[in-house]
Amino acid sequence: MEVTAGWPALDGIRVLDLSRLLPGGFATVLMADLGADVIKVESPDGGDYGRLVEPETFAALNRNKRSLVLDLRDPAGRDTLLRLVERSDAVVESHRPGVLDAMGLGYARLREANPRVVLCSITGFGQHGPYAARPGHDLNFLALSGFFAVPHRPGERVDRVGLRIADLAGAMYAALSTAVAVAAARTTGHGQHLDVSLHEAAAAWAGPLALPLRTLPDAADSPLVTGDNDVFTAADGGRIALATFEDKFWLTFRTAFAGEFPELDDDAYDRRTARTRARGRIRELLTGVFARRDLAWWCAALAGLDLDLPWAPVYETADAFLADAHVAARDLVGTLPGSPTEEPRRQVRFPVLFGAGLDSLRGAAPGHGEHTDEILAELELESDR
Repeated sequence: MEVTAGWPALDGIRVLDLSRLLPGGFATVLMADLGADVIKVESPDGGDYGRLVEPETFAALNRNKRSLVLDLRDPAGRDTLLRLVERSDAVVESHRPGVLDAMGLGYARLREANPRVVLCSITGFGQHGPYAARPGHDLNFLALSGFFAVPHRPGERVDRVGLRIADLAGAMYAALSTAVAVAAARTTGHGQHLDVSLHEAAAAWAGPLALPLRTLPDAADSPLVTGDNDVFTAADGGRIALATFEDKFWLTFRTAFAGEFPELDDDAYDRRTARTRARGRIRELLTGVFARRDLAWWCAALAGLDLDLPWAPVYETADAFLADAHVAARDLVGTLPGSPTEEPRRQVRFPVLFGAGLDSLRGAAPGHGEHTDEILAELELESDR
């Protein structure tokens, strides 16, 4: 797709990224994908330790950025940062509350350098409150957010998933809020301090489902907890995701397989209300049915119902996801140009297709300090203007 002139929309916006690891990295890569000039400010002693912990993840979180090494413990490094702040739209950081202030780089000082700068602070529990000074990771934020209060099947406690949900949710709120605040600052001339709490971001996702459960004697009595909207295991251990929430889908599944599995030849559960009341029995029924054939059999049998039934094999490896025909047809995964010292990497593109076009897989994650000389030279040129 040809990219329209003047696009992406964040072109011309400069963001200084002082964060490390997942939340700040994901927030700023979203803005970098959309055209912002994101400068990753790293310490001299190796920079973001995500480089060593998981290089592939680091590469995905830092594409389209530039890397600048500054020692913010040194007055000269702090002075250089403030000079950059004068010419930037936003600063994103993920230190504990008070750390930037102690370094002489808190919002009040940044605002002196540039009244329209936006400071986005990403922390576990926010800038104030009883938990503000507590350390934490994704699992802790989820534990306190209501995430585990939303049941997914009767009779079982909610368990964690592999994705860092609080980190990613908070990053998305940070990116959106920063873009909105920068747009406002360009109109009003006044920036602001954004207080992004990963705990609160997770609560915002959990809240619409968790809060209505307060009046129920048992949270599993929720009408959203069913026995037929779940993951089921086939005879060979492969898994199928079936989502027959609506009556028409249940009827399609039941009638299609009643000949093979006589226990499905029963219209007692054709109404959603009946299936919900009998959620335990329905889950037991489907568990037994799926366990009698292997995954390949189920996929072949269900393939003819693709347009009439919400089902899917459960991909449990990245290779299975990459081999999916729909993923290929949508060009969801592309090859990122390699840095001079690395092989090209496959990554998921920005997940929105803009009518004006967007090439989000433009540049590899930078080497540590790769653009230091370039950025400092630009700063000198801008200072002379």
